Amino acid sequence: MIRVAFDIGGTFTDLVQQDTRTGRMVAHKIPSTPAELSRAVMDGLSTLLRRCDTEAPDVDSVFHATTIATNAILENKGSRTGVLTTKGFRDVLLLGRQKRYDTYDMYMGKPEPLTRRRYIAEVNERIAFDGAVVEPLALESVDEAAQGLLAAGVESIAVCLLHAYANSAHEEAVAARVLERAPGVNVSLSSKVSARIREYERVSTTVANAYVKPIVERYLTDLENSLRAADIEPDLLVMQSNGGLVSTDLAKEYPVRIVESGPAAGVLMCGVVGREEGFDHVLTLDMGGTTAKMGAIDDGEPAITSEFEVGAIHYRKFSGLPLNIAAVELLEIGAGGGSIARADGGLIEVGPQSAGADPGPMCYGAGGTRPTVTDANLVMGYLNADYFNGGAMRIDAAAAVTGIETAVAKPLGLSVGEAAWGIHAVANGNMERAMRVISVERGRDPRNYALVAFGGAGPLHAARLARSLNIPTVVVPQGAGVGSAIGLLNADSRIDVSVSRIFALDGESDRRIADIYRELEARAAEDVARLRSDRPLVWTRYAYLRYLGQGFEIKVDLPDGPIAEGYADRVASAFHEAYERNFDYRDEEAGIEAVDWCLAAVIPASVDGDPTVLGDDGEMSAASDDGERQAYFEEAGGFVPCRVVNRFRLAPGDEVAGPAIIEERDSTTVVLPGDNARISPRGHLIITVSLES
Repeated sequence: MIRVAFDIGGTFTDLVQQDTRTGRMVAHKIPSTPAELSRAVMDGLSTLLRRCDTEAPDVDSVFHATTIATNAILENKGSRTGVLTTKGFRDVLLLGRQKRYDTYDMYMGKPEPLTRRRYIAEVNERIAFDGAVVEPLALESVDEAAQGLLAAGVESIAVCLLHAYANSAHEEAVAARVLERAPGVNVSLSSKVSARIREYERVSTTVANAYVKPIVERYLTDLENSLRAADIEPDLLVMQSNGGLVSTDLAKEYPVRIVESGPAAGVLMCGVVGREEGFDHVLTLDMGGTTAKMGAIDDGEPAITSEFEVGAIHYRKFSGLPLNIAAVELLEIGAGGGSIARADGGLIEVGPQSAGADPGPMCYGAGGTRPTVTDANLVMGYLNADYFNGGAMRIDAAAAVTGIETAVAKPLGLSVGEAAWGIHAVANGNMERAMRVISVERGRDPRNYALVAFGGAGPLHAARLARSLNIPTVVVPQGAGVGSAIGLLNADSRIDVSVSRIFALDGESDRRIADIYRELEARAAEDVARLRSDRPLVWTRYAYLRYLGQGFEIKVDLPDGPIAEGYADRVASAFHEAYERNFDYRDEEAGIEAVDWCLAAVIPASVDGDPTVLGDDGEMSAASDDGERQAYFEEAGGFVPCRVVNRFRLAPGDEVAGPAIIEERDSTTVVLPGDNARISPRGHLIITVSLES
């Protein structure tokens, strides 16, 4: 079976092909084409299939991760979106929450909504919190409101009525009326996108879905057509934020669920690598050309959250756009290889602005005029100008030197080497602060975790990051530079559905819980049927509960098995245990209130080969020779002779003592003085970090 996966990032597009019959997997990396994203995919696939002697009709499975939804939101490049809401609630999206992410910043700005007030219209209706109809829907008000939005040129409409999570009848009637009048308009219902309480978050999620829906629909349709034109016929499966794959029709209907799809795939890969190497607790670092993403794996499973913020400022909660979606827990900052460096007020600043794929860093010679982290790493001797991206791209060290000298070194009175080190150190400092948020601030002790580093730049920065956080071990997987694409090959298909049903757990709760999960199973079954899979289905229940009187809830994994008499007591026991794990406290005398009920329908991946072992297609081991070059190590006082090793010439059991640079086609690993690297039996690079340095 031939399986192909590709991940489109802001700077590079990564592709892998796996032949499950032989276990051989080959990777390819190509610069992304922001103006026409599918062009890089098709060009890269053509090259990859040719390298592997594979005919296009022989491809059996195709998997995809993309940042198109994320970028549309972050760059405000989505469609013009209208909102239909209950009369009196027009300003919910604009008011947001009265929470400050910075208590002492008097100039603090709130997250900017994805639409404007003039595109928000009201309809006459009212549903109570329990689903009872207080005021029937007035269809003439729907006609008037929709006509006004369509006349204003909206391409997509979000329908967000009060308490629609409890009764969706009015939203469904509004959608039917709008589509009757304007069949071509995109409509998103909050009761379908996010059937959960908290009005602002539900509206924000639904508007985001509507905002990116036309763009994602066009993109995926074009990509499917391009694949078929190239004789690649299998259904395209797309990665979601929750770490599960879905069909393209579901991705088109709920595009908000594919925000951060690429980083989620990378975390899945880290989970597999962690299990292979015996690490149940893993922190993940995915540093590419545009951003760095941090994640966590606890007890062998990626941490999943029910809320996600896009565009958070300095990783602070409430500073980004809230999305009520199931998502792999991630924290993303503007610290990639293409992050732009500059002198500002006597200090070095790095990011969040990025040179991206076009024009890219100055050393690319493609028109970049400002130095980046990649330029600094090249000047420091960490990158091989003749073997960048396996030699497919020649980079210009002189251009990097000129850029750093002009923009950073001269203004600050530093040598070029010192300025390059400063850029590198500031980027590391930014990532360290973010990693502390996802670890220490969320109850994880980094000393008990391994750091799995991937992405084109992750392995280069990982050892210093580990030292600063007292992480004892760094793992650099095979194919680290294309880790998210490899992660797609490990992914299950997954559908998450949820609903808010608020009540206190008591002796009558067993029946209510059973009814809720019958409803959720029916909803999930509709989406599962669209996956067209004959593999067995696994159901996983979880819920969000709290003690009576509390304002926020915690996630609780619920017991498997039939929901019969006594099930509510088992739910209560699971809640007490989860609460004590989180807060070292429990109160078994207090009442428990359920808020959100959730169900995951999972179709386990069919992985016949070895999804983490990268094969050598001959080009990898031949292109880079072992040797020595000068490289900058602040620990050694500056530039020192440094051993350079081709990773594909290392066999299991081989060791490399720092300082050293280990090169491979898609990434470069830096081993610091005092550290030691070895190749594990699985072929992964394990760095033992010297925490005394």
